[in-house]
Amino acid sequence: MFQTLPQIGQPLSDDHINFLNTLSKSARGAIVQMVANSQSGHPGGSCSVIDYLALLYAFVISQTGEELVVSNGHVSPAVYSILAEMGYIPRQEVIETFRKSGSIYEGHITRHVPGIHFGTGPLGVGVSVAAGFAHAEKIHGKNRRVFGVAGDGECDEGQVYEMIHYANKYKLNNYTLFVDYNEVQLTDSLEKTMPINLKAIFESANWKVIEVDGHDFSAMWAALEMSGQSDSPTVIIGKTIMGKGVSFMEPDGLAHKSTWHGIPPKPEQAEAELAGPLKMSDEENAMLNEFRAMVKWHPKSPKEYEVKSLAPMADVNTGNPVTLPAGTKADCRGAYGNALLDLAKLNENVLATTADLGGSVKTAVMGKEFPERHLEVGIAEQHMVSLVGGLSLSGFIPFTSTFGAFMSSRAKDQARVNDINNTNVKMVSTHCGLSVGEDGPTHQAIDDMGSFLGMFNTHVLEPADANQTDRIIRYIAGHYGNFYVRMGRHKFEVILKEDGTPFYDDSYQFEYGKADHLRTGDAVTVVTAGSMVSIAVGVADKLKNVDLLVMSALKQIDRKALIESVKKTGKLITIEDHNPHSGWASQINKIIAEEGLSVKIKNLAVEEYQLSGTSDELYEIAGIGPKSLEEACLNL
Repeated sequence: MFQTLPQIGQPLSDDHINFLNTLSKSARGAIVQMVANSQSGHPGGSCSVIDYLALLYAFVISQTGEELVVSNGHVSPAVYSILAEMGYIPRQEVIETFRKSGSIYEGHITRHVPGIHFGTGPLGVGVSVAAGFAHAEKIHGKNRRVFGVAGDGECDEGQVYEMIHYANKYKLNNYTLFVDYNEVQLTDSLEKTMPINLKAIFESANWKVIEVDGHDFSAMWAALEMSGQSDSPTVIIGKTIMGKGVSFMEPDGLAHKSTWHGIPPKPEQAEAELAGPLKMSDEENAMLNEFRAMVKWHPKSPKEYEVKSLAPMADVNTGNPVTLPAGTKADCRGAYGNALLDLAKLNENVLATTADLGGSVKTAVMGKEFPERHLEVGIAEQHMVSLVGGLSLSGFIPFTSTFGAFMSSRAKDQARVNDINNTNVKMVSTHCGLSVGEDGPTHQAIDDMGSFLGMFNTHVLEPADANQTDRIIRYIAGHYGNFYVRMGRHKFEVILKEDGTPFYDDSYQFEYGKADHLRTGDAVTVVTAGSMVSIAVGVADKLKNVDLLVMSALKQIDRKALIESVKKTGKLITIEDHNPHSGWASQINKIIAEEGLSVKIKNLAVEEYQLSGTSDELYEIAGIGPKSLEEACLNL
């Protein structure tokens, strides 16, 4: 047994290689036991990638704690087994509880497990998260490397292409991605399912490409040395065999059959293998125990870095709110850009990303002053949202912006994975609803709030005017969690009190989930949000008997204010620049039903796709303009 671990740049000795073979053998034994015991899981890819993971963990991560994101999260048996070999998690517990109810050792890797920096599953996501970790290290000015692992079939995903161009643009030479090239996908061989030229793909984006035998420890060690030696990110394409090292799996892997991609062995097959080729000797177990004493880095308990959603972040300076005076006509997106710039001046960890829309979403004003913290990803919304997931877990407060139609549809999968990982991402979408007007139905996001309604760690907010926007943006900067803030494109006057002064003035403090009572009356309750507030105020001031409530937090309706109002009026109108099925109407009607209240209800919302036109024209056509609201108030 060797006495010291090798340093990158030093060749591996025979003792090092003998140890790595032993480590991989033990890990393969755990993989076989795990999937056989649970009778589910993905053993084939786990066995093909385990040699690289063994090398990386034993001789690099065990000493440095540098981040690794395994994007093909279904190879969780490989990850859990190597974490157990490092002594980070209990080996027998993993084997006995893998994929079982109540266990943290889920079917796809999860942040509940010590040593896992990001939980993955949907393919393509993790490579972008790793790029976020790598870029964070660059901005921090540190020399730490970041590692990623992906499957070869995973590289079919468009998000992978988005990531490789981004990593090239920002010269993330501290990012090393290993692609497990076993040439087998879920249903068949790579060649039959989707043949791709990985080397050409990465070379076209100016990555350093190193092709190696993914079961040759010396070759992979040399590849790790070569990675990071230029100003380009590195991909190591490791030629591997699905099911490598398991006698009854490896022949199918050599034939590029997908037999063992997601099929567990029968218990008798596993028992025979563990009693035969994978049987560990006392000498081998002693070698592993001796190695564990050399491990310097140990992961924190996941509980040490868990932060409760909506918890205040004391170290964030949210600055002083800006109040636009009465009569000012402004758009919410402009207020967002100005608030973001102020936050960036006050906090070095505030940054912004945009997908070729900096001028439209108004983050460009920050980019002019802080270009190093204004990251342009190109037209790559999926990569952008996963990227900021990684950045948010690296000490940054990332604001990420695009149009609502793109954030909520194209990047919903990525936002959902961020939600599962309890990240700290601030999604701010502009051009929402019919406010986008002439761009037509493809860009008129009237279903965007519904995309986030079922997420447990993402909060949906809709500001009423530029002044409230300023305060909401400062609020989400200072509170932990994922937020989706939607706003329109057009300009309208700031909301006023009955005395003609701004409602959202210097004395106003945003409180999550609290309704704003803009006008009082006893004839009808009107509940609204966003750009509809301006319309509702105009109608309320004309009719003089409307009880007007403005909501802003879709997932935390002010139940007390709502119930008090409808009990007084007996009539309820909701009006929104959104569809009624997954927006304000659905949430408010649910509360009325739960309370068993006898109330007349009218929901004014966008009931069908609209064509092009100005926002005011489309509001009237869709039945959510001033005339429609006034008629509803008078006739309900």
